[in-house]
Amino acid sequence: MRRALRGAVLGFTGDPFLAEDPAATLRITEDALVVLEDGLIAEVAPYDPARARGLEVAHYQDALICPGFIDCHVHYPQTQMIGAFGEQLLDWLNTYTFPAEQDYADPTHAAEAAKLFLAELLRNGTTTAAVYCTVHPQSVEAFFAESHRLNTRMIAGKVLMDRNAPDALLDTAERGYAESKALIERWHGVGRQLYAVTPRFAPTSSPAQLAAASRLWREHPGTYLQTHLSENEAEIAWVRALFPEADSYLDVYHRAGLTGRRAIFGHAVHLSEAEFGCCHRTGSALAHCPTSNLFLGSGLFRLFDARRRERPVCVGLGTDLGAGTSFSQLRTLGEAYKVARALGTRLTAAHGFWLATEGAAQALDLAGRIGRVAPGYEADLTVLDLKATPLLRYRMRHARDWAERLFVLMTLGDDRAVRATWVAGVPRHQRDGAGG
Repeated sequence: MRRALRGAVLGFTGDPFLAEDPAATLRITEDALVVLEDGLIAEVAPYDPARARGLEVAHYQDALICPGFIDCHVHYPQTQMIGAFGEQLLDWLNTYTFPAEQDYADPTHAAEAAKLFLAELLRNGTTTAAVYCTVHPQSVEAFFAESHRLNTRMIAGKVLMDRNAPDALLDTAERGYAESKALIERWHGVGRQLYAVTPRFAPTSSPAQLAAASRLWREHPGTYLQTHLSENEAEIAWVRALFPEADSYLDVYHRAGLTGRRAIFGHAVHLSEAEFGCCHRTGSALAHCPTSNLFLGSGLFRLFDARRRERPVCVGLGTDLGAGTSFSQLRTLGEAYKVARALGTRLTAAHGFWLATEGAAQALDLAGRIGRVAPGYEADLTVLDLKATPLLRYRMRHARDWAERLFVLMTLGDDRAVRATWVAGVPRHQRDGAGG
């Protein structure tokens, strides 16, 4: 089926982090026709009535058509505890996270949570995410089943933990390997589903389990590796005590064979220059999770150090629910701006929207498939309403150009600004029935 969207379209001419003038990388086509066919973008061109003839066209006025947002680090089982009273990381895990995750032994509970979680992602314009499930295989089954039903492109995996957690959440190196292998064989590459080998973080996996995770990852090319890294100073001290032979927290993973393309490390708040250099050399990616880092008081991620021009590290944006406080990538970008400003750097709208779309696609090794509104890309699209609230409507009247409009969206926008979300060419979320 051929159909089309009409409206202003967001694009980039290059990476704003590597440009002398980040704003100059923004490319807005004011009135474009985006033609969709068989789940892909078939054509993007300035609107012409002749091109639109015979097509069902969703016309989005006072709006911006963007690539679907990409969340590089999020925990779907923590949806039920978002907004829990803040603790620092290790106490927060023991007080809230581990008790909540034990509920996912129940497949019915997991299915209910997966359905709500994915609906919330779409309501906030997020079409792809790298998702942590729990140690229970049924939590992964529930998540992938619902994602497959919606035809969303998702990355997810069973958490691996064989120590330093409640008994009800522990597996073993052998069982974790076997259960993950079975899930890979069942789900990886089925429809748009992709699997991530998922040791929670170094303190909850023994050296034997990290070795098993590495073997599993290497044995299944195209799968991902996701875990946590240097989120909190007490956590880093714990890792140092558990792995005295390692030169750094990242070196624990590197020695285990868990760095490389399609490895995604969440947080990375307290990395050294040597660790940034290792990420650059190996192609490992980092997920910047500002709302979570601020909520738990973990620290401020040095985004512009990570993206230094002479050795840029791939970085995407992460909500990190439930320590993160919003499904909205717009709200997450607003907090990323504040983190950057507190560090004396300037996160422009070009930087921000690139992080949430094309930059995140690069971080997840999905460049060329998602992250751009361009022919041949998967037709995952988010439509942002420039006048979603009275304040936005008033503020946009005084915006001078698209760079300012985008900055206003990432400062004042939230789920209300998402007018529609399209997944593989199908409208999966329509805020008010407008546009298709």
